[in-house]
Amino acid sequence: MIDARRLDFPNPSAEYLSDRHVVRFVGQDGDKNVMCEISKEALDDYFNGDDQIPLKTFKENQRTIEHEARRKYIDGQVNAEGIVLIKSEDL
Repeated sequence: MIDARRLDFPNPSAEYLSDRHVVRFVGQDGDKNVMCEISKEALDDYFNGDDQIPLKTFKENQRTIEHEARRKYIDGQVNAEGIVLIKSEDL
């Protein structure tokens, strides 16, 4: 069996969810939307996000973050809610 999953990011928009302390962004696998998130902790720890606006840190490092989301998605690392969540220990 060939796994044909792929994850592209045609829409560069993102939003910070302050109640969850994550930046959420959306990927595409064909016609399917795939919710992706990166924790503020990961932004702070690995992208020098301390004392910065989380969305600013995300946008400055978006390609690297999307690459990690793609890797996790292709590896099947999706949580129970169907979200690809990037945490500090993933980086």
